[in-house]
Amino acid sequence: MNTPSCCPSPSRRHFLAGAATGALVAGVQTTGADAAQLTLPNTPARGLAPFDMADVELHDGPFLHAQKMTEAYLLRLQPDRLLHNFRVNAGLKPKAPVYGGWESEPMWAEINCHGHTLGHYLSACALAYRATRDRRFRQRIDYIAGELAACQKASGSGLVCAFPKGAALVAAHLRGEPITGVPWYTLHKVYAGLRDATLLADSDAARAVLLRLADWGVVATRPLSDAQFEEMLRTEYGGMNEVYADLWSMTGNADYKTLAARFSQKAVLDPLARTQDQLDGMHANTQIPKIIGFQRVYETGGDGRYHDAATFFWKTVAKTRAFATGGHGDNEHFFPMADFDRHIFSAKGSETCCQHNMLKLTRALFLQDPRAEYADYYERTLYNGILASQDPDSGMATYFQGARPGYMKLYHTPEDSFWCCTGTGMENHVKYRDSIYFHDDRALYVNLFIPSAVTWKDRGARLVQETTFPEQPVTRLRWALATPATLALKVRHPRWSRMAIVLVNGAEVVRSRDPGSYVTLDRTWRDGDRVEVRFAMQPVAEHAPAAPDIVAFTYGPLVLAGALGSEGLASGADIIVNERKYGEYNDTPVPVPVLAGEPEVLAGMIRPGKGPLEFTIPARDGSLVRLIPYHRIAHERYATYWPLAPLPAVTTPA
Repeated sequence: MNTPSCCPSPSRRHFLAGAATGALVAGVQTTGADAAQLTLPNTPARGLAPFDMADVELHDGPFLHAQKMTEAYLLRLQPDRLLHNFRVNAGLKPKAPVYGGWESEPMWAEINCHGHTLGHYLSACALAYRATRDRRFRQRIDYIAGELAACQKASGSGLVCAFPKGAALVAAHLRGEPITGVPWYTLHKVYAGLRDATLLADSDAARAVLLRLADWGVVATRPLSDAQFEEMLRTEYGGMNEVYADLWSMTGNADYKTLAARFSQKAVLDPLARTQDQLDGMHANTQIPKIIGFQRVYETGGDGRYHDAATFFWKTVAKTRAFATGGHGDNEHFFPMADFDRHIFSAKGSETCCQHNMLKLTRALFLQDPRAEYADYYERTLYNGILASQDPDSGMATYFQGARPGYMKLYHTPEDSFWCCTGTGMENHVKYRDSIYFHDDRALYVNLFIPSAVTWKDRGARLVQETTFPEQPVTRLRWALATPATLALKVRHPRWSRMAIVLVNGAEVVRSRDPGSYVTLDRTWRDGDRVEVRFAMQPVAEHAPAAPDIVAFTYGPLVLAGALGSEGLASGADIIVNERKYGEYNDTPVPVPVLAGEPEVLAGMIRPGKGPLEFTIPARDGSLVRLIPYHRIAHERYATYWPLAPLPAVTTPA
């Protein structure tokens, strides 16, 4: 295609700073005369910048293990099978049979989900390439982009899609005709995958396809009046506003900025901007990508209403609607928290896609306004939602992580599920590096306690973090510096720790009693300087205000789950039949131990068990229930929330 005159040449290497997707390089990189052409107008200054994922290392631990499992799965998948229906729609002969589940089964054809996985796959390969520099991921990106370019050429259109009826269905949707399905939702995944391939893998081939697809979107939607556009947005459309805001930042093309605003649904934006919570009954993951887009539109020149809507939504969901795990919702929908007791024990709670997108929103808001409460929520959801979603043995991921006592996690199959959460699951575990560290001009923030290292090139500094957290509530940081540097080190004092004790080179320098804040060490650092931070972790009972007798137990940021064994689990064949649909298995409920007493008293009765992060709690019948971190639950039944019974009556001898 001919690159629009307002767009920088595809050969110019540049990256978007801190996009809500995890475009993780701290600034648009240019040289010479290019710099003036790439200055982005009307972009609010960020509070912080992310580090390039390429400058962050993960060291041995559960997060690196999860990343490696996902890398292996990405390399096992065959791009030609993901491209099957794209080629069919373009009139080209497929090169391999299509995958199963959501990529081919008729019920998913009806709602136009075919092709969503390819977009997620591109994003995941881009993240994996940025993190590891393994050229196999870049080769897959360029191959897929070349195939999509061939589809564009064959069809004579910038549109590339894999769902049945393709362009005709989109045209009917644009005309306002009733349709079944969510074409913009699925297209958004392709847009986002191409964007990430451009920004994180610097793929010229992906950029060319993306710009042609973006220009198709401009032309296709231009005839719609504002009222017609708003009506179209009543159908789920993913984060199309976010993508077009990113495209505006990447190119300076004003058409993209206009379309980002048009894709920002006013029926959702306006009440949130007025701090009105109208979420009850709404489909949760239809909304969260829109909100990410609101924040991105604000960052790229939108007015303050977009940011106001995003921050109010975050407060509403993270502070008043979230479970102890950081998840939310029942059967993919928000519910009135007054009805907590009617919804919490669903098998279809905590859709993993929602946790994925809430973390994207949290990260974007933190970059704008670096408050510890954002990082606290991020940490809790990262452990109990994202890390907990992966089967540590196979690398497959969950759809729902319900709290029905005695339930089990169900993971997608390698070739026959391809749920929405299969797609976000591909991305989740190759982007852990993106939110451990952040910086401004002279301060380095340590947000997560994960064995890792970060190189701050502009400061000639490297910080190494050695920790076994959460097994031990301590982390150790060590500076490697070519010359002494005067910098501020800001270490998060989590809300779950009543105290944080900080030592520098073995001597105590700070004793923080301000949970939910940052401890700031502003000094001249020298090579080899060491910082040790000690936290306090203890069992705590958590419950919703509307249901004080239904509790979860936490230890630091970790939800402790009752590990209830594998007796009576369904056969693999039975699970596969069910999980192709929504990741739910309606097995026969099993007896679950009964806990009795006051929540705080029970939390005080939790005792250490046989191994690290193993505990016991007494049941009403006197037996001991084994508790372990929820993220370690894999192939056994569990309970995360407990309905408390009254204590047995004590009889007094006559």
